[in-house]
Amino acid sequence: MFHSIFSPTQFGRFWRHKAGAVVLLLVVLLLGAGTAASSTLAIPTISITSVKAGESVTIQTYNYPAGQTFTVRMNAMGTLGAGGTIVGSLDSGAGGSMSATFPIPDGLKANAQIAIRLDSPQGYYSYNWFYNNTTGTVVTPGNPGPIYTGIPTFKITAVTEGKDVTIETNNFPANMSFNVTMGKMYTRGIGGISVGTLNSGNGGTLTATFEIPAELVNDNRISIRAQTAHANPFYAYNWFYNNSTDVDNNNSDSGNSNSGNGTGGATAVYTGIPTFTVCTVNKDSEVTILTKNFPTNQSFAVTMGPMYTSGIGGYYVKQLENGDKASDRYTFTIPTELKGSYRISIRTQTAHAYPYYSYNWFYNNSTTMDHCQ
Repeated sequence: MFHSIFSPTQFGRFWRHKAGAVVLLLVVLLLGAGTAASSTLAIPTISITSVKAGESVTIQTYNYPAGQTFTVRMNAMGTLGAGGTIVGSLDSGAGGSMSATFPIPDGLKANAQIAIRLDSPQGYYSYNWFYNNTTGTVVTPGNPGPIYTGIPTFKITAVTEGKDVTIETNNFPANMSFNVTMGKMYTRGIGGISVGTLNSGNGGTLTATFEIPAELVNDNRISIRAQTAHANPFYAYNWFYNNSTDVDNNNSDSGNSNSGNGTGGATAVYTGIPTFTVCTVNKDSEVTILTKNFPTNQSFAVTMGPMYTSGIGGYYVKQLENGDKASDRYTFTIPTELKGSYRISIRTQTAHAYPYYSYNWFYNNSTTMDHCQ
């Protein structure tokens, strides 16, 4: 059995930009931003550096354009901060990175999660969100306890097909009990089968293994979720392939009956997330991508299509044969039918019944991305 691309692990940051920029379409939530076209693309983003629960939040900017005044708003989670309460402004000065603190408005002081957004009149914007929360110790006026400002996530590190899965957490809040559930693919583990609990202890990075329930042992893909029992819970979710890919370790020489290593074929579990980013675009000519964590020794059909199609049913471009390379650069010609298009979807997919695939899109403008250098 074979597999498809990863769906979002957790959320937290977003970005977008204006014409002429190349966009990463990760199947994860990304960082909000706006930039104009240029030969190299800088994306203004913000990160959360600290929170005083119910009082204020401190942010750090990155790649901010110079000489602009950003209006800062906060709003309920899920709004991306749009239309929120104005809590201040930020003068970008010389641009780049800077730190700033803004008060949490009265209407949001009791919210567990809050969205924050910065917009400039020139059309640049960034957004993020934060937990307005404390964890660990008993909270009293004299003992506010540690402030949890991170985003809990976990990744899949190992799978024993039909038996168990091992996860590694990142930035988990301390002293919490997470109920771990597994369910059908696309359920995000919601309402799934309970497979155990995870006590976060000191928080941060933890490793734990959970058995695959009997009801799911034959499923090709399985969702897994970890969630606390609070009214506004901490949670993270992911999914994994419940199968393995073949690795031929039999090096015997059929022309010599005395040769051969006697090991036969071995199997290795593919637990990665195949993705690719767009590195460069030559308008109406070609696009170069950089693959990451692709399963090896596969043949991917590369297709391009109109925006929002994810490349499904698109124009065939060529085969991508990756050999033993999990990451490499590949350049493809933009089909004649898509020349003149403003934005183009691109997809890579194997021909298996349960294919590996990944997709992205790009602006059909001549552009180079710094992150591919």
